[in-house]
Amino acid sequence: MAEKKVNKQAPPTQQYLDIAEVKYNTVVMKDGSLRAVLAVSSINFALKSEDEQNAIISSYVSFLNNISTPIQIVVQSRDLNIQGYLDYLKEKEREQTNRLLKIQTAEYMEYIKELVSIGKIMEKKFYVIVSYNPKGEITKGFFSQLSEIFKPANLLRLKEAKFLKYKEALSRRVDSVGSGLMSLGVSVKQLNTQELIELYYKTYNPETAKNQKLEDVRKLQIEL
Repeated sequence: MAEKKVNKQAPPTQQYLDIAEVKYNTVVMKDGSLRAVLAVSSINFALKSEDEQNAIISSYVSFLNNISTPIQIVVQSRDLNIQGYLDYLKEKEREQTNRLLKIQTAEYMEYIKELVSIGKIMEKKFYVIVSYNPKGEITKGFFSQLSEIFKPANLLRLKEAKFLKYKEALSRRVDSVGSGLMSLGVSVKQLNTQELIELYYKTYNPETAKNQKLEDVRKLQIEL
């Protein structure tokens, strides 16, 4: 008798992620803790005067000494994607009625393409992750963490009232960290729900994200 082949459905990717859900500009982890992500601008430290450099260092030391909440600093480096800019120039070239300007626009596009192809131009983005764990910073054992990984995410969703209470506590930490960062002379922006999903999508799917743009979160329906 021929053996019957059993098609086993592959487990969803979400099973292997620590993220349970993303809502209200907040990341909810499978252990019940919350995360907020702040996008932070950079400072061209080398171009500052000596007095300005010393002031920045002093402010950063003060920020680290006064911070009372755990944070994580993440730097992402990605190949600079200029396709959007090239599409914009192409559209301008089509709209151009002056023949000379049309030719100059085309030549400029070729120059940009050649410039990017010659050297590997990287884009750096800086993020500060602020966390809040309602259960406290308790280190869990290996088997406890392992059991949480295989729990369905929908069983770990926080009840709305409790979630809003935890989110308020997280927001206070975000305000404190944000104020400290802005004292360094950088701009700070908390990522919203759409931006958070796009960030994790591009982080876990760097190659796919180059060619397949993520839809608006309001149009997505994800079955957990």
